[in-house]
Amino acid sequence: MTDNELLLAMSEMMDKKIKPIEDKANNIELLLENNVIPRIQNIEAFYTI
Repeated sequence: MTDNELLLAMSEMMDKKIKPIEDKANNIELLLENNVIPRIQNIEAFYTI
């Protein structure tokens, strides 16, 4: 196996390992954007009146 083939195999393996982490991070980002931040803004508006 050449160095390039080895590097390519390692890269593909890392991509497979990182993909689920990226998906979870994206889900957390969407949760914050759609649920948490609006609730915090609502609480903030109540206390800054």
